[in-house]
Amino acid sequence: MIGMKLTQEQMDAAILGGCLLGGGGGGSMEKGRTLAAEAMRLGGVDLVGIDSVNPETVLLTCSAVGAPAARNACVTPEAAGRVVTLFERFEDLTVGGLITNECGGSAICNGWVPAAMSGRPVVDAPCNGRAHPTGLMGSMGLHRDATYLSVQSVAGGNREKGTYLEAILRGRMEDVSALVRQCSVRAGGLVSVARNPVSAAYARKHAAPGGVMKAIAAGEAMIRARARGGEAVAGAAMDVLGGTVVTVGRIQRFDLVTADGFDHGRVDIEGGFSATFWNEFMTLDRSGKRLYTFPDLVMTLDAESGTPLTTADLRRDIRVIVVAAPAANLLLGEGMRCGELFGPIETIVGESILAHLSFDAAERS
Repeated sequence: MIGMKLTQEQMDAAILGGCLLGGGGGGSMEKGRTLAAEAMRLGGVDLVGIDSVNPETVLLTCSAVGAPAARNACVTPEAAGRVVTLFERFEDLTVGGLITNECGGSAICNGWVPAAMSGRPVVDAPCNGRAHPTGLMGSMGLHRDATYLSVQSVAGGNREKGTYLEAILRGRMEDVSALVRQCSVRAGGLVSVARNPVSAAYARKHAAPGGVMKAIAAGEAMIRARARGGEAVAGAAMDVLGGTVVTVGRIQRFDLVTADGFDHGRVDIEGGFSATFWNEFMTLDRSGKRLYTFPDLVMTLDAESGTPLTTADLRRDIRVIVVAAPAANLLLGEGMRCGELFGPIETIVGESILAHLSFDAAERS
């Protein structure tokens, strides 16, 4: 792919497939549709492949940070565009393209509004080809450079309720990412972020090129299968992603806690299936035996329609389809190869993670 103007149909497919690749997180399709509509109103989105971009072109990551189930979460399209303006005023550089931090129902649209506002392209090189809980996981390995100073601009919240805020932060990656998370808490649960400019050459090596087109392909397959029911939709998506339909059943238990800018909890589904999540699904077990572990993709869909359901959408007693795809079949960024970022998951969800994964020591150097 060299470049194309996204049609409404492609945007719809990107949001649907993006929500599936969110793996339980990545924001709601409702927010994604709002961002897509605003981008279309402003002139549309040009999506270009990373191989067609000059290697020295500066790319800026656009993201959203927060807890999907937070009741007072509010990020407007204006805030999504504002963060790029703030960033450019603070940093003396020319941004040649925008990339999203991850896939998700709204995350796939990160960067669309400021791109449409400025006439810049969206480059198909997400930091990660699925969603992930922490900012460090979507930072393409930059946190491993002890001398690197992260710059991040933040905007979000509800002006009428007095929770709107803007911020520009510079410092160590870990410190700035933690402060951005606290900004999301103070803003009511969610903020839009622009961060960490890199060259196209760096993104080509450390991001997940092709992730947006993969989401569009999955979404288009799901749309074509809708007339045949939910399981057909799920099967069509897994054909694209190299995954499987694991089970169909009723949710017997659903626990959710929103704290420190995250959602986390547990879902039990009839048939002996149990999943934990930290925004995104982290584990899937059956009768105590581990089946899938993040960054494997686990996702729930409505049993009747096949509509993807994020962890924030789940409730006790609803019937869901559970699908899964192994990490080896996904387009993943450098953050998914950094073993040091996975330890905190165990503390949050109370399940073993690292024991089920392997990381090449050469990739950590």
